[in-house]
Parts: sequence; structure tokens; C-alpha cells
Amino acid sequence: MKKIQSVIDRIQPPEESGRLLAKRRLDRLTKPPGSLGRLESLAVWYVGATGKVPVPPLQKAIVVFAGDHGVTEEKVSAYPKAVTAQMVYNFLNGGAAINVLARQAGADVRVIDMGVDHDFGKRPGLVDRKIARGTRNMKFGYALSRRKALSAIAVGCELAEEEARRGTNLLGTGEMGIGNTTASSAITALLTGAPVGTVTGRGTGIDLPALRAKRAVIQEAIRVNRPNRHDPIDVLSKVGGFEIAGIVGLLLGAAAHRIPVVVDGFISTAAALIAVSLAPEVKEYLLSAHRSAEPGHRIALAKLGLRPLFDLEMRLGEGTGAALAMGWVESAVRILTEMATFDEAGVSGPEREK
Repeated sequence: MKKIQSVIDRIQPPEESGRLLAKRRLDRLTKPPGSLGRLESLAVWYVGATGKVPVPPLQKAIVVFAGDHGVTEEKVSAYPKAVTAQMVYNFLNGGAAINVLARQAGADVRVIDMGVDHDFGKRPGLVDRKIARGTRNMKFGYALSRRKALSAIAVGCELAEEEARRGTNLLGTGEMGIGNTTASSAITALLTGAPVGTVTGRGTGIDLPALRAKRAVIQEAIRVNRPNRHDPIDVLSKVGGFEIAGIVGLLLGAAAHRIPVVVDGFISTAAALIAVSLAPEVKEYLLSAHRSAEPGHRIALAKLGLRPLFDLEMRLGEGTGAALAMGWVESAVRILTEMATFDEAGVSGPEREK
């Protein structure tokens, strides 16, 4: 925890001076003040987070963490556990939805094996940071030990450090892990106080009987493990996952390096609940990409006070929503940096009332 705490201690609130500079320029651009709506607030958010004026060109990366979940033994997903490893291969081969959308967004994709129950060997493009071959079945005991949870968070912090050294200045979160909506629902219920039945959805598309069973599994996991909702690491270790822990660390490390992060869907937002519980200042560096179809996502976003950019009824994960939202962030930054002011364009500004 000492290493993670040193990262947390480096997190500072965004600079108000950067926000003010961005706002002043936006108000001088050749348009009525505020007429570009949330694009303007996105630009202010980005500049405030990075503190860099003038704004350098965006270098974007989406970090996709992968891990397996022992709770899949309870048939909480429509897909078998083997799909986690199969999809990692798909990511590496460039054939998944996240690859398509990241290419469109001009973002690199990093694939991180945090805890997949499969031996990939040395694969080009795969970052092997495996903590264990998946979590235990949380229905019968803690999903991962506290030590392993902290190790996984530390990995995420280290990856953020690497992105900072690369010059990455916009990050997106992604994940792959069959069973991870079950873990995320449990985390969301514990950290928001909402009932399990309210935050738990169909995930990969399970039918109603399976949904009822999924809710019962989460209730039993909470009963057996008795997570301390006031200790986010305890919650993470008892009902979480390795890929979720990796995202927690990435969010902490990104905030420490003043790198804005576009948070994807439900699983990434569950990780954000933990990260913000550990360091409230992290919230100011986060942008919610979209509102997923999972019912718990709305509740988690409300707890964090984050307003998503769009709602396309997506529920895939992988970082797909983050990839789409990165284009909006780039549009906002380009408006700020490339659009002419009234003075620069020789255009008359608004007449002031006498």
C-alpha cells in the first residue's frame, strides 16, 4: 500500500488558471459565447486537467485490462469463461470492436493480461502482468486476497507512469473478463448503498431466470464475505477482479500525472468508484464516455457526479465507448486551439448594450 499511497499523495486538484485561460479564449472565438455547449466544457475540462497551455496535439491510448472470474462457475454469464482468452487473441489480431473504433479515433490499444486463466506465452502486443489465473468464486469466499488486489492496483499505477513517459495525454479505460458485470454490480451495491437487485443487469444478455440467479449469487457473496463498504480495498478484494483493480491503478496514476481519462462503461465506472473513494481528487480527471444499458451504471455515475457524453444503449465494454468519446474530446480541443477569435478573423464581435 505504501507505493500506491505515494501515487495518491501526488494527486493535486486541476489548475483553475488553465480553466480560466481556456474559458476566456472560448468566449473570444467567432461564435456566440457558450454556443458549442458541452464541447466548450470539454475543452475547459481537458485544459484544467493537463494544465498545459498551449495545448499540445493529442496522443491517445486505450488500456484494455483482461482477467477471469471464478464466479462464472455460477453461470452468471451467457458466455463461457474461455471467451476471455479468446477475445484477448481477437484484440491482439485487431479484429474486435475496440480495435475498429480505436483506429477511427487514432488511439493506440494496449492489451494487459492481469489475470486470465490461460497461458498466452510471448505474444506481440500483449503486456503480461498476470497476478493469478483468475479470481476465486466470490460466492464462497474472497475473490482475491488484499495483497493481490494491491499488487494489481500497483500494476495500473505503473502503466500510467509508462504512458506519461510515452507522452500520452488522453487515456481511455477498457476491460475484458467474462463475469465482470457480476463483480461490478457487487462493488456498485456496496459503494453506493443501492440494493443488489437495482444495480444488477443482464450483462452479456442472460435470460430472466439467470438474472435472478445472478442477483442471488451477489447477495450470497456479500453475506459470506461481509465486505467493509468504508474500505474500498476490502470491497475490491472480496468481490472484485484483477482487471477492475488494474483500472483503479490506472486512474490513480493518470491523475498523479495529470493525464485526463475517458472512462468507458459499467465495469470501468465501478473501478472509478473505488479510485475516487481512495482519492477524491481523481474525479476531476475523469470524463464519463457513455451511459451503458446496465442499470447499475446510472447509479454509479450518480454517486460519482459524472454526466456521460452520450447514451447509445451500448453494453459491450472493451473501451468502445471511450474510443467514441475520444473523438469528441479531440473536437473540443481543436475548437479551442484552431478556431479563430473575433480579432484574429477580423470579424465584428457582439454589440454591447449602451
